[in-house]
Amino acid sequence: MKVLFFGTPLFAANVLEYLLAHGIDVIAVITKPDRPQGRSAALIPTPVKVIAQKHNLSYYQPEIVSDPEFAAILEQYQADLFAVVAYGEIIKQHVLDMPKVACINLHASLLPKYRGAAPIQHSIINGEKESGNTVIHLVKKMDAGEMIAVSKVAIGPNTTYGELEQMLCDDGSALLLKTIRDFEHEPPQSTPQNEKLVTYAPKIELEDCEIDWNQPAKTIHNLVRGINPHPGAWCMVTVKDQPKRLRIIKTRLGPVSAVSNNEPGNIMSVSKEGILIGCGVDSLYIVQLQLEGKKAMPAEEFMRGLPPGALKLHFKNA
Repeated sequence: MKVLFFGTPLFAANVLEYLLAHGIDVIAVITKPDRPQGRSAALIPTPVKVIAQKHNLSYYQPEIVSDPEFAAILEQYQADLFAVVAYGEIIKQHVLDMPKVACINLHASLLPKYRGAAPIQHSIINGEKESGNTVIHLVKKMDAGEMIAVSKVAIGPNTTYGELEQMLCDDGSALLLKTIRDFEHEPPQSTPQNEKLVTYAPKIELEDCEIDWNQPAKTIHNLVRGINPHPGAWCMVTVKDQPKRLRIIKTRLGPVSAVSNNEPGNIMSVSKEGILIGCGVDSLYIVQLQLEGKKAMPAEEFMRGLPPGALKLHFKNA
């Protein structure tokens, strides 16, 4: 079965590598154009492009995949299957209709929950205990196609976005491979999504990552791990009378306490376990942090270098 693979980020690159390792006939790869990064603004190849080059695959980087001129190139491949993984564009119907067998998409959530750009992050931020992958028929509406295959992955109480992404990538690679193998024999059955259960997972913006200490400790903990390693949770602080941005890398739920100094944003204590902060409900240990312009370090080590009272946390938008 001849497969055209569409994808862009590292998640998709790892899936592509897995499919190639298991003998899937990927006849060409479509990925987004290289984008400038860093201060030098040097063009950085997409992770999927890197894998295509590694395996000497033909690859294309159109600005708009549905552009008529590029669509004509796709049509020449006479592919049996289009496999789409985090490509980064809603593909128009005339392209979806091209493959002889089907156009399928691997999405890293248990659809119809968490349609959109950031399903893995939002599942952790919202305190879900499980996530998973869904292979769907790709349609013009975002992540709305009929479901072909589903698999589930447990989310632990301290699982981070980076950890869950890797688990879902491993799981999703195997699920997509099985689905492609199924199509080699006969098209598998599919099930419509329940539109009443649809939720969305929009892209995480920088302002979404600011910590509000008035929130419950569990809510803050879920935010921190849901955007770790990137883009990363943060808050503003005053360090020796200087305002700074503090990145919160790792947290742990503190004791359920009603002592007098358990007030939102108040530093209750400092120990080897970290900096214990009062929250809107309960308390939270900051375990690892990074002050702007400094390296990441354990919170207790950071506090050792400061005199008492030298660190004050700001409230969101304050």
